[in-house]
Amino acid sequence: MNQQSISEFLEQEQSDEMTEQRDIQALDRTSKNTTKITPTQEKESPLLLKQKNSLQLKTWQIVSASLLLLLTGVGIGRFERDRASTPIQTTTQVNPLPVETTQIQLVKTYQTVQSYTGEVVAMRTSEIGFERGGKLVKVLVDEGDRVPVGTILAQLDTSNLAAQRQSLIAQKAQAEARLAELTNGARSEQIAAASATVRDLAKQLELEKLKSDRRQYLYAEGAISKEQLDEVAFNSQALSERLNNAQSNLAELRNGTRYEQIAAQKAVVDQLSAQITDLEITIAKSTLKAPFSGSIALRYFDEGTVVETGNPIVRLVEDNNPEVKIGVPINVARELTLRSQQQVEIDGKTYPATVKSVLPEVDPATRTRTVTLQLPSTANVSPQQIARLPITQTTATEGYWLPVTALVKSDRGLWSCYAVVAADDGNSKRVDRRLVEVLETDGERVLVRGTLKKGDIIVTDGTQRLVPGQLVSY
Repeated sequence: MNQQSISEFLEQEQSDEMTEQRDIQALDRTSKNTTKITPTQEKESPLLLKQKNSLQLKTWQIVSASLLLLLTGVGIGRFERDRASTPIQTTTQVNPLPVETTQIQLVKTYQTVQSYTGEVVAMRTSEIGFERGGKLVKVLVDEGDRVPVGTILAQLDTSNLAAQRQSLIAQKAQAEARLAELTNGARSEQIAAASATVRDLAKQLELEKLKSDRRQYLYAEGAISKEQLDEVAFNSQALSERLNNAQSNLAELRNGTRYEQIAAQKAVVDQLSAQITDLEITIAKSTLKAPFSGSIALRYFDEGTVVETGNPIVRLVEDNNPEVKIGVPINVARELTLRSQQQVEIDGKTYPATVKSVLPEVDPATRTRTVTLQLPSTANVSPQQIARLPITQTTATEGYWLPVTALVKSDRGLWSCYAVVAADDGNSKRVDRRLVEVLETDGERVLVRGTLKKGDIIVTDGTQRLVPGQLVSY
């Protein structure tokens, strides 16, 4: 019986005792009211004696249970005290745990390979369009076609330009004929005709003078009127002016065409020639040609579309000599020299590349400098493919290389490892925890420094089964 069961038993007994006492008192009062009993008779009442005996028995039971509870508590307390004061003697023999180890060596420098990412770019990429607007009548290429330089890609409608050209050619022919006439001068027949005109006018003027003298005499005699005299005088003046004009024409014909006239006519011819040339250039620009060899990446329009000046018709990408542009840190860019050979990884393949240029400006977004590398023409790559440039760097830092499996996560985000040291008996080996700082990660190994020294034997596998001080074997 435990302590809780004993307590419950005592409480139940006390409750029964109080109930019996109340029953006895009620029985006494009833007996006194009905029949007067002498003391001798009261002793001899069987019911009263039975109840009193039962009360005494239960009282002894309560006392006995209390003593039993007290003795039980004392015994338990002495047992706990004796157990705490008595040392536990262990006779089990601990077997060392087998582990894998490595002996560390101090390194003063280490090399790491850092890959920098960029993309393949075409040397030239052009959105090719017409310099004038018009109706698109031919598109001779499609997306993916490879075209050599000078290949006709598309054409605009040039029927109106051809008509204007014919008109300008006719005007130029007319101007050239006039220029030839001015350059060659007057013909002999023209000079002879002009001379005849001068002689005829001179004779007519001489005749008018004779008429004028006669009319003057007649007017003086009163034979004619003043009006008739003036008419003869006017005719003489008109013939004199005509004679002067004819003489000037004759002199011009005899002297030839003036230099200024010939120069002016030459200018007219040159102007028409320039207009024809400009129109021919416009007609030529209505035919779109490939400015370099490459592949058609995009085709924007089809036949029948009216395009505006500058609208791209196709996108031409030069893919014969691809390049790679990669952003690298400033200190790495300083170590790269022009025309030096590097290895570039693209889509799982490695290609030789030559450093073509290192741009002088720093990218404000990435704080890197752009390196341009020239790939060989045989490289089977496409623009905008991801390219990686591995660079080997040497860092001067002392530390120890450990396998990643040797690290154990410690408190406050630190790392530790287990070093194998001699146990207290001098014959066994145990593990001791050493705090370390991770300096560099290289695949399956890490460079660390901390409470380590050269030649330490470090557990490399099974660290999850170890605790500081545990016996091990290796």
